Amino acid sequence: SKLGELFSEGDLVVDGGNSNYKETVRRGQMLAEKGIEFVDVGTSGGIWGLKEGYSMMVGGSETAVSALTPALKTLAPGDDLGWGHVGPSGSGHFVKMVHNGIEYGLMEAYAEGFEILKAKEEFGLDLHQISEIWRFGSVVRSWLLDLTANALADDADLSEIKGFVPDSGEGRWTVFEAIDLDVPAPIITH
Repeated sequence: SKLGELFSEGDLVVDGGNSNYKETVRRGQMLAEKGIEFVDVGTSGGIWGLKEGYSMMVGGSETAVSALTPALKTLAPGDDLGWGHVGPSGSGHFVKMVHNGIEYGLMEAYAEGFEILKAKEEFGLDLHQISEIWRFGSVVRSWLLDLTANALADDADLSEIKGFVPDSGEGRWTVFEAIDLDVPAPIITH
């Protein structure tokens, strides 16, 4: 509510962080009552976004998103790539929340697979070599696998890597949403 006091009717506020979509909806409604536009931008790309472009899931009114389009195109991988207006206020952060739930599930699957490969000691498998093979032409190739391959190049048995991903909240929020919507999500909820 203090934030709303800093802006005037006709202003446009953008939340490009990883806010809980329910809070985003509440903030959007509060600001709309004061004639202030509010856009939520679920942003992915991390530290590589500056070089590669950011993936942006945008929620807000058509008018507000249109006003932001030049900035969004500048930050995206391409004018019409990696970003889109997905719905009303709150939807951008909702889509990003689910994105992160999927990301955690993918990371878990890679971790489990490499753990199985590592445990098969009789074959003396080179995990880095396997990650490099999978990076090209394989159906499991992805940017997350690229990052895994880079990590394996520096630390072949990943002894310096923690066996868990710190909880940012978004994975948990995705689980709660799956429960609320009665949608089975065994990978994400694990």
